[in-house]
Amino acid sequence: MKSISKKIFSICLIFVLVFITTACGNTGSSPASNSSASSSAKNGGNKPTIKVGSKNFTEQYILGELYSQALEAAGYPVERKLNLGGTLVAFEALKGGQIDLYPEYTGTALMDILKDQPKSDGDAVYEAVKKGYKEKWDIEVLNKTQFNNTYVLVTTKKAAEKYNLKKLSDLATKASELNFALIPEFAERADGLPGLQKTYGGFQFKSAKLFDIGLKYKALTSGQVDVTIGFGTDGQIAGYNLVALEDDKKFWPPYHVAPQVRGDVLKNNPEVGEIINKVNALLTDQVMASLNWKVDGDKEEPAAVAKQFLKQNGIIK
Repeated sequence: MKSISKKIFSICLIFVLVFITTACGNTGSSPASNSSASSSAKNGGNKPTIKVGSKNFTEQYILGELYSQALEAAGYPVERKLNLGGTLVAFEALKGGQIDLYPEYTGTALMDILKDQPKSDGDAVYEAVKKGYKEKWDIEVLNKTQFNNTYVLVTTKKAAEKYNLKKLSDLATKASELNFALIPEFAERADGLPGLQKTYGGFQFKSAKLFDIGLKYKALTSGQVDVTIGFGTDGQIAGYNLVALEDDKKFWPPYHVAPQVRGDVLKNNPEVGEIINKVNALLTDQVMASLNWKVDGDKEEPAAVAKQFLKQNGIIK
């Protein structure tokens, strides 16, 4: 009997040891350690996947890659959801958790998302956006870039000389003689054509046709249109020797990029904000225009342009 008891005890002991070993070995695959970016990465587990989004034009592709590659260099798996579309699509994706962060412009956030009145002071715009997003949606707004990618109306030197166009007040009165290349959303947005008409009067173009963002400068330089809407850091302005008209009534607010991050993601992974803020600190008007032109003018891929820039600045090896 003693011999049988010893055998039974030994078998039970083996089962207990196997159970304990198995339980300890499986802790790494528990739901908590395999969760998405909303889970904490500060407890020593694997870093969560960060879902990075962007809108659908060159500068946004580059920014999306800059953030994605910098995060990957710090050990974060990244799921890219670039080329989402316009502002509202990207913002709804952020609110709904389909993405964790994306680069947004302070003026766009102020006027089109918060529906606030335009402000000319860049810091005031940033603080209003930061406060509004936190209170309404628990979305954190990271440090803004140095560059200001404000809207500009752009024409050729030939048209500027022919119609004596130097500022938006000039264009407002001459619009009926000119063809305009619209881009998506600009005909409806408060900081688009309706706002220009309200602030300056006029702006009733001979024609206003919708073009894809990537085709607007081709339409302008080929003579299909006389004026288009651009952004301050577009590489094509200098690259094609175009004229950006002065916003003499200061209609447009500043449009610094201030990346937006879901609150729980940043709370549990504060390093994510630190990494992106480090990238943003490098981005001036001149730098961003140069990066944009490498893609639009030199036909390099956004991912390659971002990688080269991050290497040059010691963020990735």
